[in-house]
Amino acid sequence: MKVERIQIREIRIPLVNFFETSFRRTTERRIVLVEITCDGVHGWAECTAGEGPFYSYESTDTAWCILRDFLIPGLIGRTIDKASDSGLLFRSIRGHNMAKAALECALWDIEARQARVPLAKLIGGELDEIPCGVSIGIDDSIQKLLEKVGREVEAGYQR
Repeated sequence: MKVERIQIREIRIPLVNFFETSFRRTTERRIVLVEITCDGVHGWAECTAGEGPFYSYESTDTAWCILRDFLIPGLIGRTIDKASDSGLLFRSIRGHNMAKAALECALWDIEARQARVPLAKLIGGELDEIPCGVSIGIDDSIQKLLEKVGREVEAGYQR
């Protein structure tokens, strides 16, 4: 795969309901999206870093900086055999695993598209559906929290 182009974008998504932890209350997510083009095929991924350095030292802003100034310049123009090889190109950069993962995931998306198989199958997945959960933060009252938990269980979330 010849890495022809890499573009990063920031999007802002207002949350339907606030999400609160012991760190802070969030009403909007700032998300870094990565688009990589290899051999004319586009792959997409999201950087999972949060808005501030609370869960991890990585944040939306630090991920943007590391992607722009270090990771992308080391990947652009390179030819790699498969997405799993990309980690070797990033090994000189300590930490910043969320930023690195965003690039690698976009490459996995390209690899799956080129092979014309679902990504889950490409990486060895066998299930068509997987059980998932939902993260519920602190609420204004125990009653509101219990109501929220009840709605999510009713919606089918298993944890």
